[in-house]
Amino acid sequence: MPATAPYAAALLRIAMGVLFLAHAILWKTITAGMTTHVIPWFIGHGYPAWFGWFVTLMEAAGGLLLILGWQTRWVALAMAGLMAGIVWHQFPNGWLYTRPLGGWEYPAFWMVALLAQAGLGPGAFAWRAAPATQRAVLRQPAA
Repeated sequence: MPATAPYAAALLRIAMGVLFLAHAILWKTITAGMTTHVIPWFIGHGYPAWFGWFVTLMEAAGGLLLILGWQTRWVALAMAGLMAGIVWHQFPNGWLYTRPLGGWEYPAFWMVALLAQAGLGPGAFAWRAAPATQRAVLRQPAA
């Protein structure tokens, strides 16, 4: 594996984490508004109101955990599952995400990127738990 691979995996992990966190916090809670747009959208599509809060919390927590690099493989797999659900929901709307009701191509790309991250692992600068007798440390790539 090239010496740059741990840094590439970290770049992918951190970029996805920042985007998930921004989508959940900046767009859903601040810009669109949970009670004015997000929750009514979920209800309008047949989901219970709590599910909108759950998805937003999952995006925020998943984004933060990806940025930190904590349990990256499991977090990426969980987020890929979320994206698979979005693909399932958006599939009847067609391929292009820019269609009026949105399509499935953008969440499908996210799903594949998250599966790649799960396969790559956390990469450089990831938080890992140390044995109980030590403090947690940042994982550095092998020299």
